[in-house]
Amino acid sequence: MSWFSWAAATAFIWGCAPLLEKVGLAKVAPTTGLFFRCLGVLLGFVFLAAFWVKPQQVRAADWTTIALLVASGLMGSFLGQIPYYMALKGAEMSRVVLIAGSYPLVAVLLGVLVLGESVSVTKVAGMLAVIGGLWLLRL
Repeated sequence: MSWFSWAAATAFIWGCAPLLEKVGLAKVAPTTGLFFRCLGVLLGFVFLAAFWVKPQQVRAADWTTIALLVASGLMGSFLGQIPYYMALKGAEMSRVVLIAGSYPLVAVLLGVLVLGESVSVTKVAGMLAVIGGLWLLRL
């Protein structure tokens, strides 16, 4: 599969997950919902460990790589989910997901500022479109 197909699959999967989360949060507190979501992540971990990642690949990773990826997992799969679940519990899924889904704006800015990635007209236009969408959702 091409990178675009993988990205489109990601969008579909990530687009379906909020529906499950919103319905699942109807009868529990956001932190309880996050607890059960983490169980899903744990199941994914067990699957990866058992069937996909080879032990020699794990041993070959250096400590900096491990620290960065563990920090990413902590941020994305735990810390980021707390405010997201709080918002999802208290508002319409369609609004929360659009606002929370503006994270690419942050990622583009960090890519340019930290990684020295190029700035192009299309990136700026995309960022302005995201900002405009956020402004509209606040109305």
